Amino acid sequence: LNNIMILICIKNMDLCSDKSNLFKYNPERFAFLAEWYDPVAALLRRYQLFFYPRDGSVEMYDVKNQRVFLRRTKTEDVHTEDLFVGNKVHVFSRQLNLIDYGDQFTANKLGSKKERTLALIKPDSVTKIGDVLEKIYRSNLIVTKGKMVKLSGSQAADFYAEHQSKAFFNNLVQSLTSGPVVALELMGDEAVSVWRRVLGPTDAAQAHKEAPQCVRAQYGADAIHNVGHGSDSFVAAARELEFFFPSTIGHGPPNTAVLTDCTCCIIKPHAISEGLAGKIIDSISSAGFEVSALQMFNVERANAEEFFEVYKGVVPEYSDMVTELCSGPCLVLEIHGANAPQAFREFCGPADPEIARHLRPSTLRALHGKDKVKNAVHCTDLPEDGALEVGSYTLLGPSLLCPLLFGSEH
Repeated sequence: LNNIMILICIKNMDLCSDKSNLFKYNPERFAFLAEWYDPVAALLRRYQLFFYPRDGSVEMYDVKNQRVFLRRTKTEDVHTEDLFVGNKVHVFSRQLNLIDYGDQFTANKLGSKKERTLALIKPDSVTKIGDVLEKIYRSNLIVTKGKMVKLSGSQAADFYAEHQSKAFFNNLVQSLTSGPVVALELMGDEAVSVWRRVLGPTDAAQAHKEAPQCVRAQYGADAIHNVGHGSDSFVAAARELEFFFPSTIGHGPPNTAVLTDCTCCIIKPHAISEGLAGKIIDSISSAGFEVSALQMFNVERANAEEFFEVYKGVVPEYSDMVTELCSGPCLVLEIHGANAPQAFREFCGPADPEIARHLRPSTLRALHGKDKVKNAVHCTDLPEDGALEVGSYTLLGPSLLCPLLFGSEH
């Protein structure tokens, strides 16, 4: 009996040791506090999420029930660049919201240099958004939010209020309201200074002399029509991001969707994470298609199931298609033009990239797709579904894409 009691005590000590080791400082892993909404129980569940960059494995601990929820397991869905507070990561069909760092090591390693800044692409250069995105990705910055909006005169004046007393103020406001703008939230190490370096000197003429490879040297015309704007400090970035991406739902500048003669294009999460969004949009623009609305957002699984419901029981990849769409941020585009659904569908190519590479090698899916699920883009199949998929409340109700067009945030 004494031997049995000794064994039980040793076993209990091992369990306690394992539990304490789970939260012990470990320089080989990153720790986060994460939340997941359980739709069945209608509960918000909280976990400790651990990521081991050496082998790409994850581990989860149920905070409320104080037990291991997921033992250390390898996954291809989580990468170090995905790990920052406020982001969503997909772990085995669960979309986790990272709400805080789990230890000081992780906060110091991943959070100390992470900055957010506003990148604003002005009307004269919106058609160059694909190339600008490509340069952003090359600079090791990531896009965490994005949308195309139309500013009124008063909104533009409010945004540039600090320049109100300057001689160029009216020209600046007039330029900013001459067409749609694209607002992006960029994140990365020293994002404020990195984005301003990508932009280059304010005056395009000066940019040509001092930084000929910068964006303003390539696409700018002068000090007003100079491609874009970048926050000049961390404080300014916070204020300007709140202007375009307000924390209060329903506020902020209106979107630019037209909802007529249009079709829907979704750049899928795998393409976003691989940094292909710029190349894809550049190809779309070069082919003569007009991107009339744009927004980046994260999709909940229930919404993805609703959006792809027409494929349920029709294509064997339905479940995987749903999982892919909610595995990370995606970029939704409204493509506008005569016969847009059919013409754009042909431009995307066959759903299977392997078939596309043999039959239509210059199409989007042939160039950027991997398989039937990770095939770079989704596009509207039927001409009559173009406006419906883009998100008309009248036709579709509170659908997946309505937030893109009516100002709500996901």
